[in-house]
Amino acid sequence: MKWVPVESSVLEAVAYSPGDHELCLRFRSGAEYCYFDFPVKQYGELLSAESLGRYFSKKIRDHFLYRKIR
Repeated sequence: MKWVPVESSVLEAVAYSPGDHELCLRFRSGAEYCYFDFPVKQYGELLSAESLGRYFSKKIRDHFLYRKIR
């Protein structure tokens, strides 16, 4: 997966694997998490969201299985 830098006060970069439907997020705190069974459509929504942090809070956190990778 290739990390894509984003403009956000919460997130530093995102990465997505369409084959695995896995979304990885790198937070400004340095923590990294991967979210499983993440639809490609939602990845596009995340990237085009006015506020990535707000999108994460409402549409990703507590909605997908995840694991902390760092």
